Amino acid sequence: MSNSTTASTLAKRLTMSQPYWQTEAGHSLWETQRACLGPVVETRVGGHSLEMSMGPALMTMSAVSHAICWAPTRDLALSDATLVCPPDHLALPDRCLDAVVIHHWLEHLTDAHFTLQEAARVTADNGILVLFGFNPIGVGGLVRQWRKRQPQFPWNGTWRSANRLRDWLTFVDFEVERVDYCCFRGRTSAACSEYWESLGRRHNLPLGESYMIQARRRQRQAPVQRLKFGLKAPVSPASLGVTRSGSSARYPLYQEHLHHEHPAQTDLAQPHLTRNQQCDE
Repeated sequence: MSNSTTASTLAKRLTMSQPYWQTEAGHSLWETQRACLGPVVETRVGGHSLEMSMGPALMTMSAVSHAICWAPTRDLALSDATLVCPPDHLALPDRCLDAVVIHHWLEHLTDAHFTLQEAARVTADNGILVLFGFNPIGVGGLVRQWRKRQPQFPWNGTWRSANRLRDWLTFVDFEVERVDYCCFRGRTSAACSEYWESLGRRHNLPLGESYMIQARRRQRQAPVQRLKFGLKAPVSPASLGVTRSGSSARYPLYQEHLHHEHPAQTDLAQPHLTRNQQCDE
């Protein structure tokens, strides 16, 4: 992987994106994204997590004991707990991660849907999949239309809406739990305004420069086998009459048994039956 053309291309894209995160606009965006991610991952304790980030690490506030980062080449690995492999062929077993975070990589991959499929594969049944992307219908999207010929990050990527990624997640059997918009800048300020950020986050306005999608695997309902009750043959009034007559037919047998065991009681009971029969007549 490290010597392949794809790896060198991804490494170049990752290297070219780093100066943006050092600017005031990039650092402000990273802080707002980290604030969105914090409440989602800080309560997850133990297990394993994977972060595929175009910028600085976001999972520093997580309590996950084994945090793994991804890098296209060994030269870009920042720690020993770094996974170096193709993004669409993750060297991990199925459903082994409690949290997977993809930070803006889906905008810079040729086969982004394959990477999303791999991320869904390694996410545990009770795990969470988090996607960060630039919002094409926000204020930043309008600026991008003006700067669409600029090759610098982030304007050179393929921006997709949250609804488009929702369709992709449905294809891999995931459902979106929540979409949070963040980074609401002022007219002339490069940093995210505290006032506009508080207002936009409170009402979750789809005008932020970035969004965070929180998704989980669809829970399949266990198949329920219904029990079938009834008679093999159709029930008719005649059959119900036979049941009652069959029940009454056992009565003389009981009288015969009673006569052998207690003859006196049988003789006493016989006149009573005779009187009842006389009354009926």
